Amino acid sequence: MRNLDFSHLYSNAVGFERMARELEGLFDQKTSAYPPYNIEKRDHDGYLITVAVAGFERNELELETENGTLKVKGRKVASMGERQFLHQGIAERDFELAFKLSQHVEVQGAKLEHGLLTIELARELPEALKPRAIPIGKPEQLALPG
Repeated sequence: MRNLDFSHLYSNAVGFERMARELEGLFDQKTSAYPPYNIEKRDHDGYLITVAVAGFERNELELETENGTLKVKGRKVASMGERQFLHQGIAERDFELAFKLSQHVEVQGAKLEHGLLTIELARELPEALKPRAIPIGKPEQLALPG
């Protein structure tokens, strides 16, 4: 397996620095995740997680967030009748993925299209934490104790 480098996530991703370190650890141990997924940075405060869920229907997928963790679960419903495969390259097995979300990162929505589950995330800082400009006034405008 080639050595994957997630260092580019440190410099420009907001909220996934810890996740990048965890991902590096996973791949250093030569483990693989099922199903495969991508994490993309969309804009200044937006992200997309795309999970390859070929063979799963909407009713077989579940998304939930709890304590700063996004969980993506897939549970196959027993199909009617026995299927006989000559080759089975699409696993269609149950899975559970967990993504640690940074503080203030919220799930905005999800869609299933062409076998890909796309989850949209955004970092939403409360007004009190956003940077604000402070005007510089004249000395006589300051109400300093004195």
